[in-house]
Amino acid sequence: MGAMVDYDSQQHVLQACRDHDVKFIRLWFTDILGMLKSVAITIEELEHALTDGISFDGAAIEGFARRDEADMVIVPDPSTFQILPWRPREQSVARMFCDIQVPGGEPFEGDPRWVLKRVLARAAEAGYTFYISPEIEFFYFKDSTGTEPLDQGGYFDLTPLDGGSDLRRETVLALEQMGIGVALSHHEAAPSQHEMDLRYTDALTMADAVMTYRLLVKEVAMRHGVYATFMPKPVANQNGSGMHLQLSLFRGESNAFHDPADELQLSPTARQYIAGLLRYAPELMLVTNQWVNSYKRLVPGTEAPMYVTWSPRNHSDLVRVPELKPGSADSSRIEYRVPDAAANPYLAFAAVLAAGLDGIEQNQPLPAPVLSATDQLSPEEVERRGLGVLPSSLGEAIERFEGSNLMRETLGEHVHETLIANKKLEWAEYRSQVTAFEISRYLPML
Repeated sequence: MGAMVDYDSQQHVLQACRDHDVKFIRLWFTDILGMLKSVAITIEELEHALTDGISFDGAAIEGFARRDEADMVIVPDPSTFQILPWRPREQSVARMFCDIQVPGGEPFEGDPRWVLKRVLARAAEAGYTFYISPEIEFFYFKDSTGTEPLDQGGYFDLTPLDGGSDLRRETVLALEQMGIGVALSHHEAAPSQHEMDLRYTDALTMADAVMTYRLLVKEVAMRHGVYATFMPKPVANQNGSGMHLQLSLFRGESNAFHDPADELQLSPTARQYIAGLLRYAPELMLVTNQWVNSYKRLVPGTEAPMYVTWSPRNHSDLVRVPELKPGSADSSRIEYRVPDAAANPYLAFAAVLAAGLDGIEQNQPLPAPVLSATDQLSPEEVERRGLGVLPSSLGEAIERFEGSNLMRETLGEHVHETLIANKKLEWAEYRSQVTAFEISRYLPML
């Protein structure tokens, strides 16, 4: 198959393994739903893996390949080499993210990392680099079988109410050991809910970082005998866990979203990008909000968006424009608030970028902002204002996604079709369930 990585990168990884007494290397990749997969090799196999890749049976990965596409090759990306800080120091363990190829060296079109790379290449052709800082929320519970919280703390609370502060600190230190910067971490609004904001970087590096972060949060929790979950809405009547995305496009060193003359310091490019997000948001939601449970989060009174709106200040809008300090041009950004913490970051970032780029390319006009709190609007008021409504169930999201040309083109035919098939099955299974709500509500009276 020929050399897959350049010689210097290969030598750098091999030297790092010698320096840190690495015995095992985990080769990581994700399936179509964003589940992290791992193939472990020993140091003796590393040079072969870097040069030729490792063959594996793609049909064994649920949602990743059809039965007749079984032969795949996993190709490590040396730039993602990191020691895993939670493993023993003697004969330590490292990881590399990988790209998936078909035999012969072509990228496999069902590889989510390749989907994102393809959209990033499109942005690069237009002169843009795409930067992201996600705010990722999660819950700590006593175990994986229930939702008993560790604390009764609230937003930004400190100990003793915040039972997770030690866990958060240990997680932040481990992330930073792996080269993943954390801008801030704090207790969130619901009991035992927490948030960490990862420091701005390019979208591919960030997608890898999100996958690492989710595993690391769970690993640290497990070591302390508790359970961490990124389930979008584990507790009724409490806020769910979002993954708000702070987004910006740069041209070289300059922020393409910044315009000092604009009242919100937003450039025409930024406004067109927002317009693209607003136009396509309902079609993206099977990617940004991919589970039945995702739609339990998007309800009134939880600061989660339900309508296609933007605002410079409201926290319940789909897109928010954070206020800037004077002279901070690099910080001009927009915040996309609908994605949740259980999305596949590769596909979510690809979808969000494609929608924004389309807005720029088509010179989409941006509607007026909505300045009142949208989660308090009545259905009549929503209709009177002509506001678009986001899908409120997985079934609706499947329908919008299925008819989306943008998503078919962005994700490719293979991912588009496979995701639809996977999600239709989940929706059918969910709809056939009889819930505790139905038993308690209907059994006594019907």
